[in-house]
Amino acid sequence: MIGTVLCYVLLPAARLLRALRDAFFTCGKNVLLAKSTSAQIEGVFAATRGRSVPEEQEALLQQWLEEGAADLPGSESAPGVGQISVELTSDWLEGSELLMTSLSDLSLAPEVPRCAGQQLHTLASSELQDHAVTELTKLPAEEPVAVVGSAPWAGVVPQTDHQVAGCAAIDVQVPNDDPAVLAWSLACDTETVPTEPPAQPVPATVRFCPLLTEVPYHEILWRDWEDLSVQACMLEQVSKNTPLFEFRVMSYNILAQDLVEQGLDLYLHCHPDILNWNYRLPNLLQEIRHWDPDVLCLQEVQENHYWEQLEPTFKEMGFACFYKRRTGTKTDGCAVCYKHSMFQLISLSPIEYFRPGLDILNRDNVGLVLLLQPLLPEGLDLKAVSPLCVANTHVLFNPRRGDIKLAQMALLLAEIDKVAKTTEGSYYPVILCGDLNSVPNSPLYKFIRNGELSYHGMPAWKVSGQEDFCQQFYSRKLLAPLWPSSLGVTDSCQYVTLYQPKKLGRRKYSRDFLLQFRFCDVACERPPQLIFLEGVTDAKPDRPAHWPKPAAMVKDPDPQPFVPRSSGVIQHGLNLTSVYSHFLPQRGRPEVTTMPMGLGATVDYIFYSAEPVENGNKGGRRLYQDGALKLLGRLSLLSEDVLLLANGLPNPFCSSDHLCLLAKFGLEISSLGEGYC
Repeated sequence: MIGTVLCYVLLPAARLLRALRDAFFTCGKNVLLAKSTSAQIEGVFAATRGRSVPEEQEALLQQWLEEGAADLPGSESAPGVGQISVELTSDWLEGSELLMTSLSDLSLAPEVPRCAGQQLHTLASSELQDHAVTELTKLPAEEPVAVVGSAPWAGVVPQTDHQVAGCAAIDVQVPNDDPAVLAWSLACDTETVPTEPPAQPVPATVRFCPLLTEVPYHEILWRDWEDLSVQACMLEQVSKNTPLFEFRVMSYNILAQDLVEQGLDLYLHCHPDILNWNYRLPNLLQEIRHWDPDVLCLQEVQENHYWEQLEPTFKEMGFACFYKRRTGTKTDGCAVCYKHSMFQLISLSPIEYFRPGLDILNRDNVGLVLLLQPLLPEGLDLKAVSPLCVANTHVLFNPRRGDIKLAQMALLLAEIDKVAKTTEGSYYPVILCGDLNSVPNSPLYKFIRNGELSYHGMPAWKVSGQEDFCQQFYSRKLLAPLWPSSLGVTDSCQYVTLYQPKKLGRRKYSRDFLLQFRFCDVACERPPQLIFLEGVTDAKPDRPAHWPKPAAMVKDPDPQPFVPRSSGVIQHGLNLTSVYSHFLPQRGRPEVTTMPMGLGATVDYIFYSAEPVENGNKGGRRLYQDGALKLLGRLSLLSEDVLLLANGLPNPFCSSDHLCLLAKFGLEISSLGEGYC
């Protein structure tokens, strides 16, 4: 009973005492702040720096923070300028993704996320935060950054020594009339580290950053020329004093303008000005002029741009040009150009991969195969050099339809086999360029390089290696035979009319030729080894009245060689290897030739003829050495991290979403008596 009485009496008394104490501190605080100038307050807290603040002052400040500055009358103010240190967090900022912005944009930020693992110094009350942001919006906007040619997107290498991982600190000077704000800032101000202005968030799907113009793009995207003529095998060639016919080959996907406009979502990281064809065309032509190739293989060449702009310009540069537009309604295609002072055309073979009625070949991709004769300079009249086969193509992109990619490549290899084959059965040197939409060491890449692929049962998406669809419940699988016999291409990637069977006497006869044997006498005779069954095999059948009389045997006018179809293995015998190694040892990163959606990949190639090394099969990878066609040098590629510094592809320096490939070759020059092979 006594405890209950004490509870009801003492608890209200304690609450009353606490309220009186709070009122006392509030009144004392208001009187102190109203009678004190900003200079006095600054002196008090300057004296307390480096030691602990007395308990009364700490309690007073803490309570003031809880109540907020709104309790103070608007007339109680002292002139002065305070320093507000606000650390904004940016969990979405990492490394080179810091973007430049102006302080006036801070008012547009919907919220300030907290920085995990670090102390966030900010205004404690929401009223004070609103006051600071309101004052920031009154400041004049920053002066615009000077850029090249009025483009606000020009880039520079981001400086990493001023970056703060996870947080970006901002020092903002704003006019402040409230001495309480000044006192709070002086008490809570800690040692701040000057950093760069805040960055605006980058969408998670785009990994690019705009760059400033202080550092030229050519420094970021510098590509070295790799001289391979100093290798041991080439030094041995030089020691033999064998002359070489030297020439350069470039392969370049120049990005058709129609494809840009149809897929603008792929280029959100680009300023619209650099996607304009009138901006891109001079850049592309300047790049081609700079590297000065002798053979130029282009992909994604828009038809009207080719006839109206590219071909006239290339002819002025000394090129002879040939173009093949994609079938159907597509407006782009492939082009092959060569300097007529270096080569002479022997044959031209355009290829259309589309075949009506065949699901395996129902796309509109195309290719070109040329046979060129190198022209030797004067003074080498008694010398000869082998013809050169140059092929260019752009294979289907769809990562899920690897079966179509393989069939298209088989058609191209069959055409190369026909064009490059000599009368002796060997091959002229071959250079195969193009955008194959397949990554290194994918099954399609291995098929070209190793000459063989076992495809039966392979998921179609796995052929190109572009994407991983292994989690899909259903995926298309490759079955043998990959294409029907009516296509006229064997599993050795040769046309049937050119196929040489291993058994010379084996032929495939036409249906009409075989049907005539239904009416011959031999078909009506009982074989002697046939088991005798009364009423079944003992009677000789009579010739039906409607059967025609036996005619003289007609010889099949065009017997076709018998072409056996394999159980899921395709082959070719061109012995091709890649100009590039697909890895940058000095950077420890893979090479890339394109950057779709900010992800680097290699899909463009230059393959060339080489001689396989005897017993040179290492881990299923065939090894090669240079033969009559020698690789003398190449233009180095870049890695993904370097391209990210330049805001990916395209950018103001590179006007395509692909990098150009460039290689220097040498063809052995022999005496006329030695021949080509």
